[in-house]
Amino acid sequence: MVCSYNIRNVIAQAGHIGIINRRIQINNIWRSLPSNLGFVHTWKREYRISLMMMVDTGASENRRPIVDKHPEKDEDGGYTSGGWKSEDGRLSWGYSSFRGKRATMEDFFDIKMSKVDGQTVCLFGIFDGHGGSRAAEFLKDHLFENLMKHPKFLTDTKLAISETYQQTDAEFLNSEKDTLRDDGSTASTALLVGNHLYVANVGDSRTIISKGGEAIPLSEDHKPNRTDERRRIENAGGVVMWAGTWRVGGVLAMSRAFGNKMLKQFVVADPDIQDLEVDKDIELLVVASDGLWDVVRNEDAVLVAGKEDEPEAAARKLTEAAFTRGSADNITCIVVKFHHENAGPAADTRENN
Repeated sequence: MVCSYNIRNVIAQAGHIGIINRRIQINNIWRSLPSNLGFVHTWKREYRISLMMMVDTGASENRRPIVDKHPEKDEDGGYTSGGWKSEDGRLSWGYSSFRGKRATMEDFFDIKMSKVDGQTVCLFGIFDGHGGSRAAEFLKDHLFENLMKHPKFLTDTKLAISETYQQTDAEFLNSEKDTLRDDGSTASTALLVGNHLYVANVGDSRTIISKGGEAIPLSEDHKPNRTDERRRIENAGGVVMWAGTWRVGGVLAMSRAFGNKMLKQFVVADPDIQDLEVDKDIELLVVASDGLWDVVRNEDAVLVAGKEDEPEAAARKLTEAAFTRGSADNITCIVVKFHHENAGPAADTRENN
């Protein structure tokens, strides 16, 4: 069996901005292999695909990210993972993403830490595409940028989130108006402003927290058979049908999503939003696509993630657990850990080989 490795390292510096972009690509021969060979499960080497870290120490733009991760789509079926810790040491996060048994990768995610009008904010998002990857990629590129530009981002954050979700949905639909594609995507996002946490959800990705060791969901999956969702769809003139599972119009297995222009009258992008103060009893947060939640219970996710000191290791363990338990979907998760007792200096980001 022949494979080739194309390793590209680019290090660019401009003023105070440093960008490190490391990418490993495996020859297309791997993608052409039948999935039943099971090589992904036995191939233990971890591949980092487009891990980008940007650190900006300039203060000329109040809304410019000081930590910004924009990983590209994982085209080769391997793991991509990484992690970071805040300067004061009170917050650390890690991510892991895996194409799994699917032929294509339609999960995307975005992680940002930024200063907005002197206030430190952290943003974490999972975007699970369906019918293609364009909607999920559009959200990764635009949703948080739009949110941080909203004039009431800090003064009325829930309103800003709601309006930004709908604005970004409209922008994506407009960008696709002359195409025959009908991509859609979920969005589950967690926004931390100081000690205040806002969780917004559209679709069937999910966010949970661990509080005192107990798993508490902060979002409820938007499924067509939910009583309130079914009523909303039918009141709008739609229908919920059984086609292997409950589907809007017999087509879409979720009741809210970005995109999906053919079903837009019924499949809205209005987010459910919850907010709470992060107190000393909240240990961690998990945001993940349904490739995880299809086979991993909330309680199990908290148990697995809580056993790992580093959130990157926790995210990887969760991804591996979902795959081992038979998830047939793309699997992507973000784990955020709160270190309430820690106010030390920021730790270096390290990559595992």
